[in-house]
Amino acid sequence: MNADAFRHFFNYHFAENRKVWDEYIAPLSQEQFTRASDYSHGSVRDQIVHLMEVDDIWFSELGGIESSAPLPPADADDRMKIRARWDEVEQKMRGYLAGLRNEMLSAKPIKEPEEDKDLIVWQVLLHVVNHATDHRAQLLRLLNDLGVETESQDYIFYVYENP
Repeated sequence: MNADAFRHFFNYHFAENRKVWDEYIAPLSQEQFTRASDYSHGSVRDQIVHLMEVDDIWFSELGGIESSAPLPPADADDRMKIRARWDEVEQKMRGYLAGLRNEMLSAKPIKEPEEDKDLIVWQVLLHVVNHATDHRAQLLRLLNDLGVETESQDYIFYVYENP
């Protein structure tokens, strides 16, 4: 793998995140968006917030900067606030990826937490996309339970449209 391959892979990640938001989450009622669930991180809202915050934490660690403060639990429809934060996180990630060079992929830039110090950049980058794919699949399951018809998020379908 090289830096360009990771940029391509993250373009898939960003496209799928936006597709899930625009096509499936934005049209939900507030009740559907926040309906409690015993599955994974809970409601659709809480799944999205988890996905976004984990992306922010990992890229903050890679860049050696502080991550954003976590979003508080919602007491009203906060989708606009979530979408704005997600856009900020995506821009932070794109900024890091724009500066990514092949020789950086084998670096160990994370200073803390202790358990992450030996992680190599390419491992973290693969983990972030894999983690998001897992949580998008969980979101698709929750959305299906809410009666929303969803489509596959397979990477290969993205490649067919974005060679």
